[in-house]
Amino acid sequence: MDDVAPEGPLLPLGRRVDLPGRGRTFVREVEGPPGAPTLLLLHGWIASAGLNWFQVYETLGRHFRIIAPDLRGHGRGIRALRRFRLADCADDAAALIDELDAGPVIAVGYSMGGPVSQLLWKRHPEKVRGLVLCATGHSFVKGGRERYVFTTTMATLAATTRMGQLAAHVPSRSVQRLMPIRQDRVRPNSLQRWAAAEMRRHDPRVLMEAGHAIGNYDAAPWIGDIDVPTTVLVTTEDRAIQPETQLDMARSIKGSEIHLTKHGHVLCARPEFAPPLADACASVAERL
Repeated sequence: MDDVAPEGPLLPLGRRVDLPGRGRTFVREVEGPPGAPTLLLLHGWIASAGLNWFQVYETLGRHFRIIAPDLRGHGRGIRALRRFRLADCADDAAALIDELDAGPVIAVGYSMGGPVSQLLWKRHPEKVRGLVLCATGHSFVKGGRERYVFTTTMATLAATTRMGQLAAHVPSRSVQRLMPIRQDRVRPNSLQRWAAAEMRRHDPRVLMEAGHAIGNYDAAPWIGDIDVPTTVLVTTEDRAIQPETQLDMARSIKGSEIHLTKHGHVLCARPEFAPPLADACASVAERL
């Protein structure tokens, strides 16, 4: 492990990687044992490869090779003027797998990373040998009315932010207020300072467009076609993605294993994240 976040946790070394025809992204890597399966860690919305996975690199690295990119618009991921699409994130991941000669991989998706993992399997099945889906679903917003309200709000925020950025290239305060960073007068500890600095790397316009994409995502017509070993890690106290939604997804994937953990949606920030995630990854690796 290399400390590339002086005020935060120990993290594996990160580097920039050019993806031909797509742009430049940022990826953290752990070599793992010789011949170990490769995990492609795909983070959630308003996170990054550092923020989402900092609690698990050391544990997972004992048994797996790890590749963890920042998704486009998040952290130091690809910057593009085109509108954010989950499918583009999946294609970026496929291009990264090729660039690093790392495939096929076990794709591990957390929250928004779940749809990216699912789309990676759908669009590039030869690059995926297994799936671990954590705190995620195959559709995030149930019901036509709820989806309309969610996506309309996100689309409006995205449009406003896009116009502001094109005019002044300055993140809007309204978007910054949506980021879950404490703004009180208590002096933050080093982990808080590191997390705040990491989140300031995000492209606010892309965050809002990503929220809109999540609200519209619905893999119900094809989620049952997944044919690789899959384990679903269900966060049973999750209020962002209901446990019932996570379980519905798991039951739709033939042969999937269901692992339960009694935590909420921010489990990824807690030390308790490593053991259940390691178990979920091992359960897929054993079935390859």
